[in-house]
Amino acid sequence: MTDNHQTDDTDKQKSERKAEIILLVGVLLFIAAWAGSVVLWGIPGLYIPAVMLVPVIYVLMVLGSRG
Repeated sequence: MTDNHQTDDTDKQKSERKAEIILLVGVLLFIAAWAGSVVLWGIPGLYIPAVMLVPVIYVLMVLGSRG
């Protein structure tokens, strides 16, 4: 029984680690895309994505305040 329990723990750790890696890759791709927009379009490429994210952040703040 101990071996089965250890297998369940390692499977859970692997799935958590995989989720962390996917999140990290997503964040890195987002930052790379934003940096690419600055390279392509200059200053508007910096501030337009930030302005577009205002409603997203607003919704996240509302959801976070609701618990």
